Amino acid sequence: MELNESMVGDALTRLKRAHGQLAGVITMIEAGEDCAKVLTQLAAVSKALDRAGFKIVATGLRQCQDADRRGDEPPMSVAELEKLFLALA
Repeated sequence: MELNESMVGDALTRLKRAHGQLAGVITMIEAGEDCAKVLTQLAAVSKALDRAGFKIVATGLRQCQDADRRGDEPPMSVAELEKLFLALA
């Protein structure tokens, strides 16, 4: 399955936000910030990454459904999509 920005724009936005959050976490650690604050921000980064991944899997599912409706060969099988989804869990 090929991805482009128009298909996964929301996921890309989430990844860019997570990138910034991760840079902030690194800065916090380097500055000796409080452990609880660092872990709170790290949890936010983790959640943003998870949500981006799920968004990409959902995009793949829609592509496969659209291809099936048109009578075309889907870009991925249900088993492949399931494997990707479970890799995020």
